[in-house]
Amino acid sequence: MAKIDKVRREPMSRVDTAWLRMERATNLMMITGVMMFDEPITLDRLKRIIKQRFLAYPRFRQKTVDAATGAIWEDDSDFDLDWHVRLTALPGRGGKRELERLCGQLASTPLDKTKPLWQFHLVERYDGGSALITRIHHCYADGIALVQVLLSLTDTTRKAKPGSDLAKKWLKADGAKVAERVGGINRAVQFGERMLEKSMDFYRDPSLAGVLAREGGEIARELGHALSLSDDPKTVLRGRLGVSKRVAWAEPLDLEEVKAVSRAFDCTVNDVLMATASGALRAYLIERGERIDGLTVRATVPVNLRPLEHARKLGNHFGLVFLELPVGEANPATRLHRVKASMAELKTSRQAIVAYGLLAAMGLAPPAVQRTALELFSRKATAVATNVPGPQMPLYMAGSQIREMMFWVPQTGSIGVGISILSYHGRVHFGLIGDARLMPDPDAVIRRFRPEFEKLLYLSLMADWDGVVKSEDAESVNDARVVAD
Repeated sequence: MAKIDKVRREPMSRVDTAWLRMERATNLMMITGVMMFDEPITLDRLKRIIKQRFLAYPRFRQKTVDAATGAIWEDDSDFDLDWHVRLTALPGRGGKRELERLCGQLASTPLDKTKPLWQFHLVERYDGGSALITRIHHCYADGIALVQVLLSLTDTTRKAKPGSDLAKKWLKADGAKVAERVGGINRAVQFGERMLEKSMDFYRDPSLAGVLAREGGEIARELGHALSLSDDPKTVLRGRLGVSKRVAWAEPLDLEEVKAVSRAFDCTVNDVLMATASGALRAYLIERGERIDGLTVRATVPVNLRPLEHARKLGNHFGLVFLELPVGEANPATRLHRVKASMAELKTSRQAIVAYGLLAAMGLAPPAVQRTALELFSRKATAVATNVPGPQMPLYMAGSQIREMMFWVPQTGSIGVGISILSYHGRVHFGLIGDARLMPDPDAVIRRFRPEFEKLLYLSLMADWDGVVKSEDAESVNDARVVAD
């Protein structure tokens, strides 16, 4: 009689449980990514890589089992690689628009909960090469960790090696900074549990958040501040969500040009990219007929809470902060300075740790409390914005060079817009995912990224090279254009 291996089970962490239970028909908790290759890849070669490298993580052979007593990881005794690695094709000539449409359809399609929650979809023929679409549920890991997992499938040379050598050439520890952040996580989790008990009271009367500040303590003040934030303003980007998503991505920017702009404005690369996104959203809102003078919307931004080289341990180890996007500011330089100021304020706060604590508390909270907390916080933002720094050398998978890559993280609650930024091989890639009801044409936003960035680049070139570009420089350049016209 054949020996039957015992099915392995283990409890799911609180935060991972929270992401598992956040799933809604209108917002699937799935991280969706796409890679585009210079040369074709065959299904057999892809399966070999998935089997050797992806399944080297035992977690991806496990499915989720959710019960009232808590969620667990359980080995899938019927695991079938053919179910998880699929061959697909694009209709007609199969160009960028068709690939975007397929990505949107897959981002709108739930994963089968009776199996491990991930799939790879290979488009063998795309633009002279191939494309690979990935879908992995957020409960397995955060975006930072899953990007590392996907990059572990790649090589830094065309000839594949037994294991990826990317870690030795790229991943760097940032232990001191992360350790400082992690120091307050346990306190934040304990405090989050207490606050979730009172979440229904805060939902009915957000002004009660002021009580937290008087309770004392940095964590209490940060949570009180987050709860007291006003709901984001009503625009065409907020409203009742549907079940279909639309995705698009822009032609990449040159990373060195982005760095040059950041030096000219004495800010970070991330500040420049977030200001560029703000400008693109501004132009889109004006086109849709919104009155936006002085308008500010918020984006929730993930903050990594562990050293980058530890991301391969999977799980969710990040917090969230609320970044203000000054879409109502017409001056591109002022817009950038305002994003810089908002980012600087967030860097000195404990908001990310507080958010992590709340997520951990939500993982074991009753469903009614979870829904209340999720709705309370999702009303305070219009978009989710992520920026992942990728390797700055060419990568290969199955012997084919990766030309471009993009990913989209899920939105939560009532949020219907996601902005994704990924740098790779000297270029910056912008992606957008939107609820089809709110944003049926994400390309109308995406095509504005380059023009908005070029405004900042133009200002950098026109300004005094010995100083920092100021808002007045943008005004003077604008005045010169008016005179010239």
